[in-house]
Amino acid sequence: MKSKRQQEILDIITSHEVETQEQLLELLKARGIQTTQATISRDIKQLHLVKELAAGGIYKYAISQRKAAVNFAGRLRTIFRESVVSYDAAQNIVVVKTLSGLANGAAEALDNMDIPELVGSLAGDNTIILIMRTNEAAVEFCQEIREMLS
Repeated sequence: MKSKRQQEILDIITSHEVETQEQLLELLKARGIQTTQATISRDIKQLHLVKELAAGGIYKYAISQRKAAVNFAGRLRTIFRESVVSYDAAQNIVVVKTLSGLANGAAEALDNMDIPELVGSLAGDNTIILIMRTNEAAVEFCQEIREMLS
């Protein structure tokens, strides 16, 4: 039922200019699908729908261009969590040790996390060097890694 409803939602927003969840509910109802606003809200989040400016100055629901990137980023975070063995800060540098051969995947995950204080990263076979803007940023990022891994 959920996948059929979500497929209908995608079909509706590609063929109609849907401005509100209420309008989406009515269009689903017209197709014989009864649901609630709370369910629609969850579907919108799971489908990564966004509001974009359409002709006439209205905002309508659309499929996010970043949907694939979001799913990819989630997989990269999983790789990061599964591959990290240890981490430590030395002034403004964070050194992350991974299982052998997994440093590049973990570094790619970090690079896709949009970390404002991260200047750059360098990955070898089992070690990642992260250059942070400040010593404090390196210490704070180690705390974030600890939270990510727990």
